Amino acid sequence: MIPGFIPGIPTIGRQLPLLAGAASLLIAPFLFVGGPDWASGPLLKSVWNLGHILLFALLTLAVRPWQWLGGWRLWLVVTAVLLAVGTGIELIQGEYNRDLDGRDLLRNLIGGWLIIAWRPVFLPGTRASARQCLLAATATLLLCFELGGTGIVAARQWQVHHQLPQLYDFSHQNPELFWSGNPAVSGNHSVNQPHSLKLSLGTETYSGISLDNLPSDWRGFERLVITLFNPSTEPLALTLRINDVAHDRSEHAYNDRYNTRLILEPGFNTFTRNLADIENAPADRTMDMSQIRRMGLFAVRLPEPRTVYLSDLRLD
Repeated sequence: MIPGFIPGIPTIGRQLPLLAGAASLLIAPFLFVGGPDWASGPLLKSVWNLGHILLFALLTLAVRPWQWLGGWRLWLVVTAVLLAVGTGIELIQGEYNRDLDGRDLLRNLIGGWLIIAWRPVFLPGTRASARQCLLAATATLLLCFELGGTGIVAARQWQVHHQLPQLYDFSHQNPELFWSGNPAVSGNHSVNQPHSLKLSLGTETYSGISLDNLPSDWRGFERLVITLFNPSTEPLALTLRINDVAHDRSEHAYNDRYNTRLILEPGFNTFTRNLADIENAPADRTMDMSQIRRMGLFAVRLPEPRTVYLSDLRLD
């Protein structure tokens, strides 16, 4: 008998491990090269992360650990090996300037668990037990959890890119999905918006917030409008910076983005900036107004902590 041949298993079933191994070899290099970078949006990153599930499902199918193990030993050894391999991959990725993501370890496990859980269910000539069906259902639920997370990101990004002229929807209760710098939702000093964002500025060299998840296509508009509230009796100087994707993928030179100074007097302050000035801000090129990537507001070396409220942010 041919080694590895199982009577009753169709030829295509015997070829699956070879096909899975070949596909794994094609996919594996993308763990370290290519894929999303610093400038990529949340949806691409979320979809790309699903590749961990596919790769480790293929690897498990290629190796076929059930040839040597069964029962709880199969689950224990596969889980341990996947965790060890996944941890090694994450450490190596750190050397390639890729972000470490512990969630990838779970995705790796889901890929392997799906194969070893569903194999007894589909095995010809056998009837899966209730426990095996429960394990298969659990692995599938974990897969649906990951797919659902990507679906939520897709829905959120659709909303972001269709909310213009607003650059930020102030009805959101969790600004951390859109901003870095930890702004807080506030019911004070809003202007035609459900809420405002409270900015707590510290005394470090640069203190502020950055809108990293925003509508990217500013074409068809003429002006940027920002309304801020300064609760202090003293004026406050803030810097507004805007850049496109090309800047994110460059050396981040100061003269390759838009920078301007905003002086906040006590009370409400509304600033209007022409988008043509933003487009022509880079020294050696024009900014791609269809690929705006980030917008930041920050203070520099404040002598004492200050508070500011962002009340409105839109294009006109």
